[in-house]
Amino acid sequence: MSTTSYQTLTREISTNLASLRSGLPDMMQSFAALGKTAMMPGTLDAKTKELIALALGVAARCDGCIGFHTKALVRLGATAEEVHEALGIAIYMGGGPSAMYAANAVAAFEEFSTSKPQAAQIAG
Repeated sequence: MSTTSYQTLTREISTNLASLRSGLPDMMQSFAALGKTAMMPGTLDAKTKELIALALGVAARCDGCIGFHTKALVRLGATAEEVHEALGIAIYMGGGPSAMYAANAVAAFEEFSTSKPQAAQIAG
């Protein structure tokens, strides 16, 4: 993979999803509701659920998933150690290809972590 800015990638995907939301409004609303329900804190807290989602995104080799879930993990106060431990499970379950994407997930987490104050200004 060439250099990827996960901030740019997540912005572009968010923009591109607008077409799906207008073309498939019922489907996309249902998908959003599914995600909201799945991520609601219950027995597992939101951070744990995001760590699971990141590990699954790595195993599925989904750069967009890596971007969105690492961004959420930074917002939820995840530590690098927590992210690394979750990625270790992804590597164990996904083998070599997951190791390559786990390295990308670390880069995405670091990118969002170092720009956290800027991200708050953009969102606000």
